[in-house]
Amino acid sequence: MAIKKIIIAVLSIIGFNPNFAQNNSKFVNTFIGTDGTGHTFPGPSMPFGMVQPGPDNNIQGWNHTSGYQYKDTLLLGFSQMRFSGTGIGEMGNILLLPFNDKKSKLKNSYFKDTETASVGYYSLLKKDKVKVELTCSERVAFHKYTFPDSRGKLLLDFQHGIQFLNDSLVLESDIKIENPTTISGYCKTKGWVTKKYFFTINFETPFEKSTTIPMVKKQNAPKYILDFKLSKSNILQVKIALSTVSIEGAKLNLKSEIPHWSFEKVKQNAEAVWNNYLNRIDIEAPQKQKEIFYTSLYHLLLQPSNIADVDGNYRGADDTIALAPNKEYYSTLSIWDIYRGAFPLLQIIAPEKIDGIVNTLLLHHKAVGFLPIWTAWGQDNYCMIGNHSIPMILSAFQNGFKGFDEKEALKAMIETTTKSHFNSDWELYNQYGYYPFDKLDNEAVSRTLESGYDDWCVAKMAEKLNNLEINSNFIKRANYYKTLFDPSTKLFRGKDTIGNWRNPFDPLTATSPMNNPGDYTEANAWQYFWTPAQYDIDGMKKLLGGTSEFTNKLNDFFTIESANPNKFLGQEAMIGQYAHGNEPSHHIVYLYAYSETPKMGQKYINKIINNFHDNTPNGMIGNDDCGQMSAWYILSSLGFYPINPANGEFILGVPQFKKATLHLKDNKKFIINALNISSTNPFQENPKLNNSNLSRPYIKYEEIMSGGTLNFQMTNK
Repeated sequence: MAIKKIIIAVLSIIGFNPNFAQNNSKFVNTFIGTDGTGHTFPGPSMPFGMVQPGPDNNIQGWNHTSGYQYKDTLLLGFSQMRFSGTGIGEMGNILLLPFNDKKSKLKNSYFKDTETASVGYYSLLKKDKVKVELTCSERVAFHKYTFPDSRGKLLLDFQHGIQFLNDSLVLESDIKIENPTTISGYCKTKGWVTKKYFFTINFETPFEKSTTIPMVKKQNAPKYILDFKLSKSNILQVKIALSTVSIEGAKLNLKSEIPHWSFEKVKQNAEAVWNNYLNRIDIEAPQKQKEIFYTSLYHLLLQPSNIADVDGNYRGADDTIALAPNKEYYSTLSIWDIYRGAFPLLQIIAPEKIDGIVNTLLLHHKAVGFLPIWTAWGQDNYCMIGNHSIPMILSAFQNGFKGFDEKEALKAMIETTTKSHFNSDWELYNQYGYYPFDKLDNEAVSRTLESGYDDWCVAKMAEKLNNLEINSNFIKRANYYKTLFDPSTKLFRGKDTIGNWRNPFDPLTATSPMNNPGDYTEANAWQYFWTPAQYDIDGMKKLLGGTSEFTNKLNDFFTIESANPNKFLGQEAMIGQYAHGNEPSHHIVYLYAYSETPKMGQKYINKIINNFHDNTPNGMIGNDDCGQMSAWYILSSLGFYPINPANGEFILGVPQFKKATLHLKDNKKFIINALNISSTNPFQENPKLNNSNLSRPYIKYEEIMSGGTLNFQMTNK
């Protein structure tokens, strides 16, 4: 009850009052997406939390980017941080493995049928009869081990980590056993990023003996075996606090968040905090749909991670320590993915986080000279293309967020798109009006098209701030995409510095920088054709010859079959050329709203939802990518999704629930009704907003946030 009172008090300050009678966390199945290519994990975490303790089955390979795969039976131990749904692995640091010395041969195996998980909790029974339970606060992992007798052993491995293109991990370390209940230290690691992490580990029971395992080649951090003499309960409890800043910061995090040894109290707090967020949307739907929906909401809210300490200190992209505004500095920003649907959705259900996220982007720019591309533990790994912090900033500003300096934001957007940096050669781009493939041998078409969207966003931000010169310059750049339109194939095609088209040209073969280099990014020419439609549907129609041709092009896209689609090239969960398993396709089905046959789009939305989302461990086809796949499902099942993530418009699709209630700021509600919904009425028509007919195919962000009612009339045709 005390926990609920604290949460209610905090929510009253920010204007939220979700119904605490609801317990939507009971519908979350954290195993969804853990089998196959979803790459999620079942261990506990807090919304936007720094730590994610959980089991590691493997530290290498594309299947184990989160450290975990549902069908894997090997158990390396339990590390403290990881990413959800990514295509590349990182983190996985500070491994702990409790074991029974009498059955040491079984220490790396467990009974699969004992594995259980819920929000803020994970448990399993190892085959050596050691029970493991995990929970956490935002910055502190909490482990509870129950041994079969009073003697327990614990492996601590500071060399461990999820690896990417390296055969070592730790560059340097400084770790000290302070006393029999405390080990603290620091590691610098090199994986997807080079990062520093600081920690302190506290044991409820002092260890009797510590044994250092001899180091091997390329090992730069110690491994210990600790021996414990336990009380009659045979329980060992361990707390691991993290910091990007210092050991002192980690100790302050520990003291502030979990100053006690009540595992159950921490677990209950985690569930209460999760229900705060999960209860912000209520749906009337069958159990299966609720499990998919609330697990998607859970996956969405795992990140970005606030990596500032409780006192607000953080380590920036330039390795300096600073104090974060409002004690918020976010990382795990998979920007190429989340700018599309996840970030617009966060503006609806967690608006109190948006200013902090935008300020993080601006602080990163101030530190290194350009906006972030993909950050892990505060460091940029430069993964993917474009500079899509730019549409995120415009989106927030467009939707009325004012907790950041708008002039500084425009300056950062301009500098990011005029000063060359990793994956952005603006001199080359402006010289030709596109990236020529003979000067840029990888992703030349995709980089041109995605830069065009960023250019449009800069132009719009400049327009809003009355900078007409910048607006004019960037509107011109936003039209560069047309220089790559090939009238003979009616696709965007690679072009060299002389103006010759790429030959031979195979529009159905996907390319990817790590697997099959070419002109496109984890996609083919058909899938990237629709990128400029994010901001210029009218221009696309003119290129094709009109709305009829635009409609025919969409029909072709969803019916031309792929030959041997490769999931490692983004070709997964296919309908024709539509690849639901990767982000460039996510907005395309909603383009039917601007065609001659909008209900064809509703047909495909239903098919995508029914075929590619399930409430099973393999119920997610394609990487969740830090919540973007989940965001597509949440928004689409509510009945809308943004084509242009930065203009505040959500395109109407087809709702999947009889009723959905969004609990918004200032105690407002936005209610979505699907009247006469049934399996025989899969289409919608005549949508009404607050009892007035909608003559346009979209609703606006401000209309949602003002509260009201959106009614869809469901029909069989």
